[in-house]
Amino acid sequence: MLSLKHVYFFQAGIGILANTFLLVFHIFTIHQIHRPRPTDMITCQLSFVHIVMLLTSLDISSADMFKSLGFPDDLKCKVMLYVSRVSRGLSISITCLLSIVQVITISPSSFYLSRFKQKLTHYIVIAFFCICCFNLCSNSSMVINTVAHSNRTNLLNVNKYCSLTTINSIVRALYRMLILTQNIFFVGIMLLSSMYMVIFLCSHQRKSEYLHSMSISPRTSPAKRATCTVLVLLSFFVIMYCVDSIISFFSAVLWKYEPVVLGVQTLVGNIYATVSPLVLISSDKRIADILKKVINICQLFQELVK
Repeated sequence: MLSLKHVYFFQAGIGILANTFLLVFHIFTIHQIHRPRPTDMITCQLSFVHIVMLLTSLDISSADMFKSLGFPDDLKCKVMLYVSRVSRGLSISITCLLSIVQVITISPSSFYLSRFKQKLTHYIVIAFFCICCFNLCSNSSMVINTVAHSNRTNLLNVNKYCSLTTINSIVRALYRMLILTQNIFFVGIMLLSSMYMVIFLCSHQRKSEYLHSMSISPRTSPAKRATCTVLVLLSFFVIMYCVDSIISFFSAVLWKYEPVVLGVQTLVGNIYATVSPLVLISSDKRIADILKKVINICQLFQELVK
């Protein structure tokens, strides 16, 4: 269990550093460029949400951090679990929004959604506001049902320090249906967007092969590169989400959380928040150009020192 905890802290550390770098880079990009890419705003939002999600789960998992806060145990549990649940809901919502924006960006003028291209940044702000309000409201029951860990037998221990109280079976079923419907909707939108992007990539590939046959050197367009990146993120998210949902479902049905199962679920739940910034950083040509310049400056400085 100790080694699993070390792996988790290492994973959270990498994720926080990568998301912080991505957030700072895109904040400077948006500030310096008058018309930034629509995906820059979404990447900022996603990075910030992932930082909050990793920090919150890190605080819950660490005894020293959890006990260092000078607040009542019930209040700490309510705040931590509520923020953790809201941030996870925002992660799936913003990833879904990213897929929709990418579809709008690559769509031709004849496509229905292309009418939103002109004011896409404005619509992104409105969509993000609506997503935040929806997630804050849909997870409000966590504030009521979360308590500090005790010896009561009718509690579901979600971690070492916090538990969930039992609620009416009908209310619990309705709440699960709401969350399930919400997640199925977002995952469904992602799958539809992924299908459209696969069709776009196949069409782009045929065009590239045609240009190659005409002895014209095809170049990878920014739209294709961005579409491939979003497609990788969506595929990875859906896989991790399915694994996390299976673990959560059986734990909720059995009304029992084993420490090892909770540790594995925490690792699985945070993999996307850790891997996604690394994928976005490695695929962003602007970041690659900056890193090349930094490397060249360092090499030049070393030569001057010698």
